[in-house]
Amino acid sequence: MKPIVQISLDIIDLDEAISHARMALRAGVDWLEAGTPLILAEGMRAVRTLREQFPEIPIVADLKTMDGGYLEAEVMAKAGATHVVVMARAHAETIKEVVKAGADFGIGVMGDNLGCEDMVEGARRLAELGCGYVVHHVGYDERRGIAARNEIAPNPLDQLRAVVDAVEVPVQAVGGLTIEQAVQTPEYGAPLVVLGAPLAIDADSFRAADGNVESSLRIICEKVHAYDDVPVGREKQQ
Repeated sequence: MKPIVQISLDIIDLDEAISHARMALRAGVDWLEAGTPLILAEGMRAVRTLREQFPEIPIVADLKTMDGGYLEAEVMAKAGATHVVVMARAHAETIKEVVKAGADFGIGVMGDNLGCEDMVEGARRLAELGCGYVVHHVGYDERRGIAARNEIAPNPLDQLRAVVDAVEVPVQAVGGLTIEQAVQTPEYGAPLVVLGAPLAIDADSFRAADGNVESSLRIICEKVHAYDDVPVGREKQQ
């Protein structure tokens, strides 16, 4: 699978999110994500507006579904999302309902292992229940809370190889990665590279970061797109 760069629009102002998306696409980003803060602030209007503004671009709606799986996936699909996110800690029936909706509406289902006591097992469960992608995710509050105690916060790279080895679907690593770490994730077998706080979003204000973000994003995209195909599924056995 060719590596894909996704920008997480964790911005609470829709106009700013659209401007940031436009900049990211100029820099070479492949997928847009309507981040959870944006959906909380603007609802499905955010997804509909992104679809109107960027009709050909894949859009991930990160609502982090925990219940009402079919309905939530249906609402997001009808708003224009091409991918939705369900949590590993949701009930198995919820995950299966999101997967069913994904098949019915022709959208991809990304399973997120945020908060799982066993992150590898959480990823495996998501794949076994039918999710087409796994998001290996160390959370915002988790990282900040542990760091505030002067302890070493977990990093998605810590278990990324184990997660990749445990599943036969594309994997994405999320959670406070540096630019260098984000660019490295295809080397771990994870072809979906997501960029957000603190790379392109101010992690404290949930506003677009200051500085020459477009230049940084362009460099990241060039480096990620320079990778050869990343083996996924049966290709890993060849």
